[in-house]
Amino acid sequence: MPETAAPIAATRVSVAGRRGLDPRSKILLVLLVSLAVMSPGGLVFVLAGIVLATVLAVTERAWSRALLIPVAAVVMYLLGWVLPLIWAHPVVTIIAIGCGYLIRFIAAFGVGAHLIATTSPTQLSAALRAWHLPRAISVTLAVMLRFFPVVAAESSAVLDAMRLRGLVGMAGLARHPILSMERFTVPMIAASLRASEDLSASAILRGLGSHRVPVSLDPPRLGGPDLGLLLAVTVLAAASLLLPNPLTMVIA
Repeated sequence: MPETAAPIAATRVSVAGRRGLDPRSKILLVLLVSLAVMSPGGLVFVLAGIVLATVLAVTERAWSRALLIPVAAVVMYLLGWVLPLIWAHPVVTIIAIGCGYLIRFIAAFGVGAHLIATTSPTQLSAALRAWHLPRAISVTLAVMLRFFPVVAAESSAVLDAMRLRGLVGMAGLARHPILSMERFTVPMIAASLRASEDLSASAILRGLGSHRVPVSLDPPRLGGPDLGLLLAVTVLAAASLLLPNPLTMVIA
């Protein structure tokens, strides 16, 4: 018996060593950042949200996202704040207003992408059960989180098949617009229906429709990383309110 318990204990220790942020902390972070940057005075917190999203991507070692978020933010800043100072034109004004809103979405998307990339459906279900949310909400969100990767894989396969037939790209779309849309839409509808049926069967096998509350092997629990996240969010929020912000100098 001790020989069997040793590998289990070692597995629990390794899981605890790999434990990152609690899923509940990540969900609250997404809601907090989204509400902060999308509020009427949300430009004050956009820079802090972008910094936080970039740091989260670096800790996750998602280097492409860690590079994409600041680059996209810099492009939005140049088009929305610097370009109107150089060239006064009605079209530039429209672009600047659009960039003033798009830069908010970059901050919210960066934090939300960390939640999606680092949270499995099982962890999300366990976190929602820990909040005692209704089963209809928790099961729906868990199935949705499994559904999107399946649809992305199916769309990639459909595009590969269309590429072999020369129906992908501007040239193929210009030559056969109706055929290109039909060859993409019809297989995607069939693949989505098939994926939804498979996910429904998988949910039944996992007991998601059962009246008993399932027990998670890795239950969510708050720890040191969550405390560090709370301190980081507090410092960034205070810096956003106290320090001068270049995003609030031209567009308010």
